[in-house]
Amino acid sequence: MASASNRGVIFQGAGKVTVETIDFPKLALGDRKCDHGVILKILTTNICGSDQHMVRGRTTAPKGLVLGHEITGQVIECGRDVEFICEGDVVSVPFNIACGRCRNCKEGKTGICLNVNPARPGAAYGYVDMGGWVGGQAEYVMVPYADFNLLKFPDREQAVEKITDLTLLSDIFPTGYHGCVTAGVGPGSIVYIAGAGPVGLAAAASARLLGAACVIVGDMIPERLRQARSFGCEVVDLRMDVKLSDMVAEITGSPEVDAFVDCVGFEAHGCGHDHGHEQPATVLNSAMDLTRAGGEIGIPGLYVTEDPGAQDNAAKMGSLSLRFGLGWAKSHSFHTGQCPVMRYNRALMQAILFNRVEIAKAVNVQVISLDDAPKGYADFDGGAAKKFVIDPHGLVAA
Repeated sequence: MASASNRGVIFQGAGKVTVETIDFPKLALGDRKCDHGVILKILTTNICGSDQHMVRGRTTAPKGLVLGHEITGQVIECGRDVEFICEGDVVSVPFNIACGRCRNCKEGKTGICLNVNPARPGAAYGYVDMGGWVGGQAEYVMVPYADFNLLKFPDREQAVEKITDLTLLSDIFPTGYHGCVTAGVGPGSIVYIAGAGPVGLAAAASARLLGAACVIVGDMIPERLRQARSFGCEVVDLRMDVKLSDMVAEITGSPEVDAFVDCVGFEAHGCGHDHGHEQPATVLNSAMDLTRAGGEIGIPGLYVTEDPGAQDNAAKMGSLSLRFGLGWAKSHSFHTGQCPVMRYNRALMQAILFNRVEIAKAVNVQVISLDDAPKGYADFDGGAAKKFVIDPHGLVAA
């Protein structure tokens, strides 16, 4: 097809993003054709907390990076080797880029594909150290290995009607769900969710979907705690100078939980009188303290190998001070890493389509224009209890 114009959200250095004209995508990987890829007209693309780490200057992301790894779109062009995805299909794009051919992909570990990033296992669109792939906070994007990667929605009209829910399948809904699954959440579980940002709220909704008896969400932002309470969660305000276990015991009668999900990551702050100070290991140490012996800890929150904005030299290299002996003594299980989105997205799509979960309502989706993306980043950084969904062509608003 003939090239059209394209615009995207560009990282311009710590604290600054702009919307600029960028190249229209081609079915190419460098100098070679990408016959297994497709070009998407993006219907929705979301701002993620992981993007916010880069924009705050807490990673080694280079200036000029096109941001965005949460993508839902309509196929407008297919490479000649694409067999099962067709022009006109409306699809969800897992944020993990996966070849479908390597050992890890064949084992379902699509978050650590061996062939899509020369630096390390695993790749994502528009993210630092994740293979150099162009991001999807834009009007158009190229997606490789389309037959393997894309989740096609069964009915286009239904997909458009539920787009604010379905857009969350690219990352935060599967990620929150993965955190709960790996923490062993099931019917009757008592669950603690650390962090009431969008992933934490998605995890809380997932825990309820999985049958948890009690879901407790901890955060320091009252608006986010109100959002968690709005769909049936118990909440604890971590600004209070009270032991977390005591606050949990006041809710459940026990100072321990069955499952703990860390949806905060490496920019964690201390609780109580320390709540204004960064303590990057505090959530992990709290997890070991709060989780019962034999319990499980899911860690979908992001931890990085390099944090140039950290307050001490060890943390700058990703080295944290953990009381790991406590976790060992309590026989805890820890599960880390990117969510393998394809393990969950089809089932979660069905949960949305059959009205088993209102995930957009749970995370408080707010649709914004592409030009409003910089303001969305600023509001999100200020602690807004919202999930910002960019509508680059004005199709959702229409």
